[in-house]
Amino acid sequence: MSVAPIIATSFRIVPETDADRAEVDALVMAAFGPGRFVKTAERIREHAHMSAAFVAREDGRLTGSVRLWAVTVAGLDALFLGPITVAKDVRSGGLGADLVGACIGEARQRGVAGILLVGDAAYFQRFGFQPAPDVTLPGPADPRRVLWLPITSAAPSGKALPA
Repeated sequence: MSVAPIIATSFRIVPETDADRAEVDALVMAAFGPGRFVKTAERIREHAHMSAAFVAREDGRLTGSVRLWAVTVAGLDALFLGPITVAKDVRSGGLGADLVGACIGEARQRGVAGILLVGDAAYFQRFGFQPAPDVTLPGPADPRRVLWLPITSAAPSGKALPA
């Protein structure tokens, strides 16, 4: 019986720099296409300021990215996560989870109320995200996909606004 060799990869997650921006934008566009610009999450991002961002590199190649945006939810300081993007050829390897972990660490360090996102509950619940049906976004969103990770506060009710 022949066994395939195990190939170890080493991704390095670091803060995004201005020099990364074009590569990140290209990776996000490849993953989500121009349709991303009509989504409610984009309404939040276009009016909020980017508070933190991380990229993953392997041997110099950009393989993933995630951004956090400063928002308030019912008057509480929070972060809005997204987009999170992993290059197609390295998906299912855990890099997305590592990027989410970097965001959670950042939120804890800042002591914000929590992290808000619009995403797949089945994926994000393992990190502690829970439905936030009483949070209102600036546009239509399936309430089952509006998720909150409490850092210092339980899920609030009210509008999510750029900070």
